Amino acid sequence: MTDELSFLRKQARTQRFTLGTPREFRVAPDGSRLLFLRSESGVDHRNSLWELDLATGAETKIVDAVELLPGEENLPAEERARRERTRERAGGVVGYATDAELRIAAFSLSGKLYTVDLATRRVTELIDSAVVDPRPSPPGSHVAYVRDRRLRVIEPATGEDRLLVDEDGEDIAWGLAEFIAGEEMGRTRGYWWSPDGTSLLVERSDRTGVPRWTIADPANPGTAAGTVAYPAAGTRNVEVSLAIVSLDGTRVDVQRGDWEYLAAVHWSAGGPPLLGVQSRDQRRFEIHSVDPVTGATKLLHAETDPTWVEIVPGAPAWTSDGRLVHVSAADGAYRLIVDGVPVTGPELQVRSVLDVADEVLFSASDADSTQIHVYRTGPVTRLSTSDGVHVGAGSAAVAVLSSWSLAHSGPKVSVLRDGPAVEVRSYPEDPGIEPRPIWLTAGKRELRAALLLPAGYEPGTKLPVLLDPYGGPHAQRVLHSRNAFLASQWFADQGFAVLIADGRGTPGRGPAWEREVSRELASVTLADQVDALHAVAAEHPELDLARVAIRGWSYGGYLSALAVLRRPDVFRAAVAGAPVTDWTLYDTHYTERYLGTPQDDPAAYERNSLLAGAHDLERALLIVHGLADDNVFAAHSLRLSSALLAAGRAHTFLPLVGTTHMTPQDEDVAENLMRVQVDWLKKELNA
Repeated sequence: MTDELSFLRKQARTQRFTLGTPREFRVAPDGSRLLFLRSESGVDHRNSLWELDLATGAETKIVDAVELLPGEENLPAEERARRERTRERAGGVVGYATDAELRIAAFSLSGKLYTVDLATRRVTELIDSAVVDPRPSPPGSHVAYVRDRRLRVIEPATGEDRLLVDEDGEDIAWGLAEFIAGEEMGRTRGYWWSPDGTSLLVERSDRTGVPRWTIADPANPGTAAGTVAYPAAGTRNVEVSLAIVSLDGTRVDVQRGDWEYLAAVHWSAGGPPLLGVQSRDQRRFEIHSVDPVTGATKLLHAETDPTWVEIVPGAPAWTSDGRLVHVSAADGAYRLIVDGVPVTGPELQVRSVLDVADEVLFSASDADSTQIHVYRTGPVTRLSTSDGVHVGAGSAAVAVLSSWSLAHSGPKVSVLRDGPAVEVRSYPEDPGIEPRPIWLTAGKRELRAALLLPAGYEPGTKLPVLLDPYGGPHAQRVLHSRNAFLASQWFADQGFAVLIADGRGTPGRGPAWEREVSRELASVTLADQVDALHAVAAEHPELDLARVAIRGWSYGGYLSALAVLRRPDVFRAAVAGAPVTDWTLYDTHYTERYLGTPQDDPAAYERNSLLAGAHDLERALLIVHGLADDNVFAAHSLRLSSALLAAGRAHTFLPLVGTTHMTPQDEDVAENLMRVQVDWLKKELNA
C-alpha cells in the first residue's frame, strides 16, 4: 500500500482523525473533578466515560463501553436521526447527562438506559430498549427519557417508570427536538428540567401536514422504503409548542406567541425559563420568560433586522444572580450583552456562549477570523493564549480548552483554574501528513484564503489548480488548525495547487459580511471564489489558470456545479458532492433565511437554481450523492442529472449506496471515492 493510500484509509478509520480525542466535558461544582468522553485510541470508535481528578491529574474510566456492550449497537430510529443531525460518527457512549452535583450520570447505549453512581462506579441498567436522550433531574432523584416519541420518567430508587404525557397520534412527539431544530438551529434537546427537579419544560411537536418524503434503497429492492416528514421551503413546518409538566402529571401549557421557530431554551436557578424564538421570515428574534406556574410569557428583549437575525449558540441565559445574557448585532459585530449592557466591543465577533454562571464563558474572533479564542467576563479576558482554533467548555472559573493548531495534529486539551493548568490526555492518530498552508488575503474584499502546494514542490513548474471550498453560510474552511487542511494537502500532494477561500456569507467577519448573500447565494459566493483565484494567481504564477477545477460537498457541492455551469471560462471540471440543485427541495429555515419563500420571491429561486442552467454545461461535471441522504435528498442530483440529459449535456453521476449526508464511513468506499476524484480530475485537466 502506497503512502497516499494509507493516509486515505487512515482518514476513514479514524473518522477524520477525531477518534481518541476527549470531548463532552462536565466540571463538578466544587471544581474537583472533570467528566469527559474518550475512546481508547485514535482508531477505536467506541467512547467510554472518564473522570479526571483535577488535584492529582489521575484519570479513571467510569464506564467501559466495550465491556458494557461487546457487540454492535442497535439504535432506535430517533437516536439515529439525532446522530445524523449532529453528524455523530462515533459509537459507545456518545452523550451523557448528570445531576447538578455530578453524583450520577445517565446515558444510553444501544438504546438501553443506564445510570452510573460516580462515587461507587456502579452501573445500573434501568430500561432495556428504545431509549433516547436520558437526563437526570438536578437533585438526581429521577431520570427522564424519550421512548416511542413520548417523554417518560423513571425513579431509580424504586424502579417506578411512568409515561409523563399521554397523547394519541403518531404525528405527535413529546420531548424530541424536531428536524429543523437539530439540523439548522443547533438545538438537539426537547425537554428541560426545573432547577428543583419537580417539573419539566417539554416540547410538543406535531408534524401533521408536513410533506412526507420517501427514501428508498434501490440496491435492495426488497427493503421497505422509509418515510420522513421534511419541511421543504415554502411548505408547512412542524408545529412546536411547550408545556410545564410536573412529576405528578399536572400539565400547564405555555402561552403560544406568533413565533414560528423555537431556537433556544434555558432554565436555571438564575431565573424563570427563557425562550429564544424566531418569526418565520427570521427577521425578528425575541426572548421571553415563562411563568412556570401559569405558563404565561413575558417579552424581555426583541431584535429585528430587514434581512435576518442570526441565532447565536448558548443564548439567551441567566447568570447565577439573575442577569440576562444574550448576543446582539451592533456596530458591525456580534456583541455579548449582559443585563442590557454590551460587555464586548466591536473588535470582537462573538461566536457562541459556552457557559453562564457567575460570569460568562464565550468564544469569539478578533480581526483575524481564521482564529477562534475563548474568553471570560469579569472583566473580559482571553483565556486561550496560543494561535489556533480553541473550543471551550466548563465555566469561567474552571475552563476546559480544546486547542487545535497548525503546530500539531488533533487537540491539546487543558483545564484552566486557580493554579497550574491540568492536561487531559488525547490519543489522535498521526495523519502522516503535515499541511503547509500559505496564508493569503485575496482581492479587494480581502478574502481569507490558504494555498497548499505539493510536498517538495520546486518553483517554476506550472500546477493544475483545485479549488476546495465550502464557500457558503455557517461554515469556514480557512482556520488555523492542521486538521482543517489534511485532505486538501493530500490532494496537493497528488500534483495540484489547492486553493481554499472563505467568501461572503461565511462566519467570523460580522453581520454585514454574512448578509451580503441575501437573495444572491449563487452570484455572490461564486464571484468570491473566482476573485480569490485570480488574486492569488497574480501573486503565484505557478497556478495554471488554463487548468482549474473545483470540488466540494453540500454547499461546496452546489458551488462546484455552479462554477462549471456559469463560469466555463474559468473552470474546466467540477466534482459536486451532495449538492443542493433546486432550493425548493431544501428545508424552510435555511433556505428561506437567504431566499425568502418560493411563493413570495420565485425569481430568487430561479436565479439560484442549478437546474435552470443545465443547458449551459460545457465542462466536465462529476456528481456524487448518497442515496440515503435525508438532508440534501438524492432527488437534487437526480433532477440535475435528468435536466442535463434532457439538454444533451454529458456528465458523470456516482451514486453512493446506503450513504447519508455524511461522507462514506466504509473504509474501502471512503478511500476509493477520493482516488476516483483524483483520477477523474487529472484526466479532465490533462494533469
